[in-house]
Amino acid sequence: MKQKLSIGKILNLLPHRYPFLLVDKILEQEEKKIVGVKNVTINEPFFQGHFPGHPVMPGVLIIEAMAQTGGVLMFSKEENKGKIPLFAGIDKARFKKPVYPGDQLIIKVEIVKMVRGIGKAKAEAYVEDNLVAYAELLFTAVQKNSI
Repeated sequence: MKQKLSIGKILNLLPHRYPFLLVDKILEQEEKKIVGVKNVTINEPFFQGHFPGHPVMPGVLIIEAMAQTGGVLMFSKEENKGKIPLFAGIDKARFKKPVYPGDQLIIKVEIVKMVRGIGKAKAEAYVEDNLVAYAELLFTAVQKNSI
């Protein structure tokens, strides 16, 4: 079943808040796939220092946006309610094109494997129809009181 999520529902699933919430909405969500959106504006706080006069979205924040989109999928599942998402690893990350203010990142994440709370996902980020970044993401879920 495909479903959409607004920012209000995303805030209920992820612990991230401004300025570190990097998912604006979910366009589609299925059992193992999700498509999210990050609107990139010149008002983002990181553009003050990366790079003044030639603003480019930092690659690590593109990766984080992909991870948060995957986190929405993971934390929509009943067995992960009340847990916190943590990165366990990043493999095969590549940045193909720069992302600028005014761009809209379309983020596609698919869970490839899930075993005992540790998951592996394939993530891709697009601007229009152009692939700008991709990675394999490893993640886990821990109880809030265990960290």
